[in-house]
Amino acid sequence: MSSRSIKEKSSDPDPALAVIRRVDRDGAPRRNGISRLPQLLKLPLLMVLSLNLSAVLYSLSAMYLDTDMDFAVISRSMESEDWWDGLAMAGTLVGWRMFEVALAWFEGYDSYDVAALTLLSHAPPMYLLGTFYGVRPATVLSALIIDVLTMSIPLRLLRLPSPMHSAFASATSSGTDAVPNTDILTDSSIQTLTTVLAASIYGTVLYCAYAFGLPVYLVTYFSDIPSVEAAHASVPITLIPLVLPLGYAAKTFIFTPAAASAPSAADAKNSAFNPATATLGETFWYNVWGYQTRTKTVIRRTATLMLVSGVNTLLRTWMPIAGVEVAGAAAYSTVWVVAALTTGAALGLVCAV
Repeated sequence: MSSRSIKEKSSDPDPALAVIRRVDRDGAPRRNGISRLPQLLKLPLLMVLSLNLSAVLYSLSAMYLDTDMDFAVISRSMESEDWWDGLAMAGTLVGWRMFEVALAWFEGYDSYDVAALTLLSHAPPMYLLGTFYGVRPATVLSALIIDVLTMSIPLRLLRLPSPMHSAFASATSSGTDAVPNTDILTDSSIQTLTTVLAASIYGTVLYCAYAFGLPVYLVTYFSDIPSVEAAHASVPITLIPLVLPLGYAAKTFIFTPAAASAPSAADAKNSAFNPATATLGETFWYNVWGYQTRTKTVIRRTATLMLVSGVNTLLRTWMPIAGVEVAGAAAYSTVWVVAALTTGAALGLVCAV
């Protein structure tokens, strides 16, 4: 392998992706020239496509499913808000959406990664609306599907998916595109067990939150919430329809890329680390970030999930829903941050076995 190829691999923002595909400087796969656009135009185009596709699909949803009526009932009244506050709220939500798109682009995520991350981060506010505000399931599901599609489809147009997310491609790939640990990635029992593990953690964290204080925050800081009876009546089995898709998404976003990572030059350097001859700076960075590539992938993606899930849940709970105070939105989003952290830690332990 040429030194140029090695350099291209090591420059990938996500170590898990660097070992399975060659990339351009912006992180896009360099296989069949899927996009010949100038590099500076790709990210703005991705943002424009995502926003416009979202606007079109939400308009169609309002037209055929009457979802706008459901959201109007629980949304803040713009008549009671200062026009500047309303503009700032809209600008903040759009700006956060652009941050999500840019994060996915610069981290080198493909459409599968983005779909999983979007589901994990957008499901909490939708679950809140469907469970406690009486929003119809059709409205909740359509909004969630639109968010996932409008984040993943534009990225799919500009970046090929990684073979690690395709069992067939992983099992048949070879050469520079060979995926490590295909026996793990294609083993249905391992994939099922990791999905169930992640789902059970999400369900346990949410159930414990219901049992130890979350209803109090809902009553105190969600002044227009119709009822919190669903929190008191909740049992683990009733959470299965929610947590199973989340478990699969967490497996896809955290476990799969970690399992697909291969030892890198940095791993060899860390293995050869000698504290007796290392400088103070080298010792410091070894203690802070001297993990194997697989562990780094788990840490990086878990931190990303915590950030995106926490901030998105906070903003989409506090800003658009009437009667929600920031303290209540923060408490609700913390539940999902803890679930993401715990799930990432558990999947990291599985990867280390």
